[in-house]
Amino acid sequence: MLPRHMQRLGRDWIAHLNSSQVFTSNGPVSTCMRWAGHYPRASFPLPVPVDFSANWRFPPFFGPWRQFQNSNWQLDNFARSSCFHLPNPSMKSEGEEPLTKKRRLSGQHDTPTPEEEANFANQKEASCLSVAQNEKSDSSKKGTIKRHWEYFCQHSKTMKVFENKETDQSNRECEAKFDFTVMSYNILSQNLLEDNSHLYKHCRQRLLIWTYRFPNILQEIKQLDADVLCLQEVQEDHYRKEIKSNLESLGYHCEYKMRTGRKPDGCAICFKTSKFSLISSNPVEFFRRDIPLLDRDNVGLVLLLQPKFQCKTNAAICIANTHLLYNPRRGDIKLTQLAMLLAEIASVAPQKDGTFCPIIICGDFNSVPGSPLYRFIKEGKLNYEGLAIGKVSGQEQFPRGQRILSIPIWPKKLGISQNCVYEIKQQQKEENAGEKMEEAKLNNTKEIVRASEKLSSKLQHHFKLSSVYSHYFPETGMPEVTTCHSRSAVTVDYIFYSAANDDDATQPGAVDSFHGGLKLLGRLALLTEKDLWTVNGLPNENNSSDHLPLLAEFRLIER
Repeated sequence: MLPRHMQRLGRDWIAHLNSSQVFTSNGPVSTCMRWAGHYPRASFPLPVPVDFSANWRFPPFFGPWRQFQNSNWQLDNFARSSCFHLPNPSMKSEGEEPLTKKRRLSGQHDTPTPEEEANFANQKEASCLSVAQNEKSDSSKKGTIKRHWEYFCQHSKTMKVFENKETDQSNRECEAKFDFTVMSYNILSQNLLEDNSHLYKHCRQRLLIWTYRFPNILQEIKQLDADVLCLQEVQEDHYRKEIKSNLESLGYHCEYKMRTGRKPDGCAICFKTSKFSLISSNPVEFFRRDIPLLDRDNVGLVLLLQPKFQCKTNAAICIANTHLLYNPRRGDIKLTQLAMLLAEIASVAPQKDGTFCPIIICGDFNSVPGSPLYRFIKEGKLNYEGLAIGKVSGQEQFPRGQRILSIPIWPKKLGISQNCVYEIKQQQKEENAGEKMEEAKLNNTKEIVRASEKLSSKLQHHFKLSSVYSHYFPETGMPEVTTCHSRSAVTVDYIFYSAANDDDATQPGAVDSFHGGLKLLGRLALLTEKDLWTVNGLPNENNSSDHLPLLAEFRLIER
């Protein structure tokens, strides 16, 4: 129970305000209670009993409790000689988090009434838009981390980092050489962001609205100026209304494949028409109604591009983009989706002489470096006998469930062999190669091959693929990070490419099945988790996705 003079305070405070005997305007204050209300700055001495507690309730003149609570009051070193201090508003709505939000982030409970929640929701969009516009000019000055370019020395097996791009320009005198850049970027679908808001509790609300995010994403694309863009989580309505038109105004031609289910996003590949022309566009749907294993709606996209450069050649480049299933406990689906993508690439990339054209595979693979799925891509082989289904992607250190992958993983009616090629085309290739056997003997041989394949636990592909990134910083051993949100910070995004024989990143023992290849000239360096949390993780004021863009520069090498 408050003393009587405290109870009278609410009733008589206006009268006392004009009395110099009670108030000492702008007088010195020792320790006090602060409330950012809209009242004059004043201080006054009040006797406080020993048992006075911070749990007392304010008199009625302070207004509704919710309004007071949102005013960011705090109790500073409350003592027996404490006094009240009613200062002018000091909380910047765009710079500091309201106390209620801080409590929510720290796990404390603060449940608003339905009416307050509705009012807050109605006001949030308008306030976010106005604050975003007001602070747009300031955002470029704070909360940024510079990513530098790493360039590879041509005459050494070691990597050297140069100060600028000019060092490498002297090596580009040959007309037959074709240099180009490729970006892989998961831009975070707005629909998925809102469906998974628990991943972005560390973010201010104004940073999460699409009208704030899209200009940032577009600015990143403009600044990095890649010749080929491989984008994931591209929301269909945003692509149709603004993404495509904005990219076309920058000189890109865009190809898009939307997911087959209810999720309204997909994958896009966009290329500069000044550098490439389109030979073919080949979408890949991983959903199969007649195969229970393939009940997910992820997709891929494979393009065959013709480089535009002054050289007598028929060289082509195959660019693939995908976003594999996230579920860490469904490694069987992930491997099958990957096999379907590789089979499509194998049907698009062959040249007239039987070799493959250079290949680049980008995307969000939802798998970490060193995982079985990652090793399969780089090494071209995987023996999955006895492999737990939850360990395929390496996303969980201690995966739940120990179900083992079945042999074979996918049914025969999928039409894809353990070598990750379409079986029908593989048979046609054998026939076109001039293999002439008696019909009975040939059928018998195929039956034996198919029977042995059913029992085989070995997957293979015939691409010689290397990763643009090394996934660890050589100086510190710290892991590189491509995505960072409230739950995790890991690498799941990659750019794989078919390396030329003289490329530093060529995989040892790889089969030379390519017509020429690609040489990695440079890459945009990634960051550590610690680096990203210095700007409050992702998304932040300047990076509006929960993924970082990956960027690499290649040189097309002809054999």
